[in-house]
Amino acid sequence: MSTPLLLRALGTVAGPALVLDGDLRLVAWTDGAEALTGPLEAGVSTPRLLCGDGLERPVAEALAAGRATTATVPRPGPDGRLRALRVRATPLGPTEADGWLLVLSEAPDTGGEGEGACERWGMLTRSPVMRALFRDIAKVARRDVTVLVRGESGAGKELVARAIHDASRRASGPFRAINCAALPPTLLESELFGHVRGAFTGAVRDAPGHFRAADGGTLFLDEIGELPLELQAKLLRVIQERTVIPVGGRDSVPVDVRIVSATNRALREEVAQGRFRADLMYRLRVVPLFLPPLRARREDVSLLTHHFLAQLGDDERRIEHVSSGAMAMLESYDWPGNVRELQNVLEHAFVMGDGPVLLESDLPPELRGEESGAPRANVPPPQRAASPEEQRIRRALERAGGHRGRAATILGMSRSTLWRRMRALGIDEEGS
Repeated sequence: MSTPLLLRALGTVAGPALVLDGDLRLVAWTDGAEALTGPLEAGVSTPRLLCGDGLERPVAEALAAGRATTATVPRPGPDGRLRALRVRATPLGPTEADGWLLVLSEAPDTGGEGEGACERWGMLTRSPVMRALFRDIAKVARRDVTVLVRGESGAGKELVARAIHDASRRASGPFRAINCAALPPTLLESELFGHVRGAFTGAVRDAPGHFRAADGGTLFLDEIGELPLELQAKLLRVIQERTVIPVGGRDSVPVDVRIVSATNRALREEVAQGRFRADLMYRLRVVPLFLPPLRARREDVSLLTHHFLAQLGDDERRIEHVSSGAMAMLESYDWPGNVRELQNVLEHAFVMGDGPVLLESDLPPELRGEESGAPRANVPPPQRAASPEEQRIRRALERAGGHRGRAATILGMSRSTLWRRMRALGIDEEGS
């Protein structure tokens, strides 16, 4: 059978699709693929084709690690506007060296028209990637599976957990949240599983703990990567047996709880380092969801800015307009603290400024590129800001666990090119 006929057959079954070799180079594609990706050329690096120069590279990371995946990546459409492209990657043999099949589809919209604002479960966006996340939330909410939300600090992981709860059959039940990094291990165990009277000094009465308090509802475990190993074993038992034993108690108590956990760490790397149990990781990440950072959806900065300013308005001050200079600063800033940092910055500007217009001078010094008002004597100079390329390389090395060859694959370049770019950028090679 000729290659064109094989591709037509593949297109009939799978629709728009890409065929890759073991080096993740494009070999062939079906009719309809170019309508989603733009012009294609045999031999191009598929990680670079799909993920471009983006900092977050979910498809590239999965392919480099040799695992099948389904992920959403932003791609410019024919009109130049970003849209969400759904990619399902499947190896063509027992190992990734046999090549890959990537089935493509455009992620459907989840509310709103065109490029307008979309609000779901208290989250507001114009981003196609966030709209795709909304669709995934609606899907997983229908099933009682455990969900792991990956995202940076301040991006809104608890909002995603609440959205899953509110969209599920458990919406009428309780929603409880606990930060696993905020308490010492002994207190955290009691907070999670409860305790009986006299279990320890100060335990003057029985306490149910978060699991029993969330019975019939959802328990959100934030910063799950910080959970101590001894508590990981107990959490695994609770998930498997659906019962808890309070601290100091003997009898197990049945619980009906859906667990949504969150982390800003890569749990696979934590497992490799011996800091997290592999069996618990698999139990927690039945469905992983990725919450993009604010810098990956800059079209939301203006939308969220006006939303937060409207909430801040009171009888003393109401901001009706943001100057073009102030908005340019807000949209060009990288937001390491994500949406939470944006909200804090706008509260600062609201308090420090005057009148109905938010000006550049109202913004904190770090957004204006200035030093703070503190004396400069004996203050070390600020560190050089990393370029976008340096950020991408450092992120790829982190995701690859320091493996330079895998990082090069994630970035869609050769290992020697990566080495040269690392030398040129002065990236420390320790651990890479």
